[in-house]
Amino acid sequence: MNKLTRFLEDWRDRGVFSGAAFAVGTSHGVLEQGTVGTLAWDGEPVTPDALWDLASVTKPIAVLPLIFMLEQGELCLDDTIAHFLTDYKGTDKADITLFQLLTHTGGIPGQQPLYQSCGTREQLMTAVRNLPLRHKPGTYVEYTSQGFMILGDIVEKVAGQSLEAVLQGTLFEPLGMSDTLFNPRLQAKTYPIAATEYCAWRKETVCGEVHDENAVVLGGVAGHAGLFSTIGDMSLLCQAMLRHHGAVQGPLMQGSTAKLMTGHHTAGLNLARALGWQAKDRNDSPAGDLFSPSSYGHTGFTGTSVWMDPEADLFVALLTNRVHPTRANPAIKRVRAMFHNLAYLACAKRGQG
Repeated sequence: MNKLTRFLEDWRDRGVFSGAAFAVGTSHGVLEQGTVGTLAWDGEPVTPDALWDLASVTKPIAVLPLIFMLEQGELCLDDTIAHFLTDYKGTDKADITLFQLLTHTGGIPGQQPLYQSCGTREQLMTAVRNLPLRHKPGTYVEYTSQGFMILGDIVEKVAGQSLEAVLQGTLFEPLGMSDTLFNPRLQAKTYPIAATEYCAWRKETVCGEVHDENAVVLGGVAGHAGLFSTIGDMSLLCQAMLRHHGAVQGPLMQGSTAKLMTGHHTAGLNLARALGWQAKDRNDSPAGDLFSPSSYGHTGFTGTSVWMDPEADLFVALLTNRVHPTRANPAIKRVRAMFHNLAYLACAKRGQG
């Protein structure tokens, strides 16, 4: 076993997750990858084709079509919610821009358990529309899944298709991400899937249904959560993103557009955000200590993360089920940072060799 695998095995032994899959690589391909543990504490061994609930890693993936639409002249970042969704006209959210939604600066509150009072998609999205703003738009970064629920609806409105169909046609098929999908339990193909949390609301240990309760009410397809994927598909996405930096035309978009999407846009505010992606905060970043200030990525509540550094031409994807069997387990935050440090150093050493 290499150092990265031994590190993850050690933290599995400490009960942080039952299983994990990882990949480290560059824009040209994977340098190291591996799996540890089991899909559940009493389950089968993790295999490379296992599906993981990406949780909020869904967010930057789900909004990539908006960047494609920007390149096609179908929208601009100063467009407002009400420009696309007429139900928002006359509300306190009418003039919130795409830029503000993408950077979590729209003032919309986060961490809202709307599923507790909403039984249908329509009821839940009405509740999102009626949430009072917590901050003046553009003045504060508050991480908000509710803002990305709205972005998912905007993608569908502009495209005239479901979010699922848009992502399949514009992203998953072009990159060969054949095992990235919503609602895997409803698919004809049977997948090995990592278990997540025992859910008192559902009265079962969740496996193959989205962990996020609000996303359940939304039918498992949403702009903030719902995607499942494999470590191989996440590697393909990360490689594609890295190939845009310095390129006039990458596999998905123009290099200038990729630079816009992944740049730090909230300087002077409390958190570093790109468009859909997390930028690297000076302190307490999930990227650890060695990734450059121009690096970016995203984490997921279930224990997933991807992080890319265009300066080093390096990506790290780490998929775990740290909420299994309970979310009362904060150690993944420290584990991520240390894992990123180890991966960065391993690749630097390989480059010197």
